[in-house]
Amino acid sequence: MEYIIVLGKYKVAKDRLYTKTHEWIKILDNEAIVGITDYAQQKLKNIVGVELPEVGTVIERGARLGVVESIKSVEDVYAPVTIKVTDVNKKLEEEPDLINRDPYGDGWIVRGEVLNRDEVKELLSPEEYAKHVESEEHG
Repeated sequence: MEYIIVLGKYKVAKDRLYTKTHEWIKILDNEAIVGITDYAQQKLKNIVGVELPEVGTVIERGARLGVVESIKSVEDVYAPVTIKVTDVNKKLEEEPDLINRDPYGDGWIVRGEVLNRDEVKELLSPEEYAKHVESEEHG
């Protein structure tokens, strides 16, 4: 997997799209995988719990998809696009720190069917997201 390295410490995977709220989505043929970014997991620090949606749930773009809990805070995870959940990462129930160890791989949160392809066009490219992270860090 290729990355853009932002500020020498945050990885942005080049094969997915992003939101300003630090979710990523990897679009496959008829489904997508969603997770939180390396930047988000580093800001949260040690993740100790994850609340997952029910399989079969339709979640509108921008609505809460789940919750990630760290020793520092509890953060909502938002749907990057309107999605029908087809699978959730059950491993996260036992090993929530998978998100810390591998946010773009084993730490994925949900898989689902993208219900509105037009919404994909509104997501950030890896380069746009990298600039967004830089601007957040430099406030």
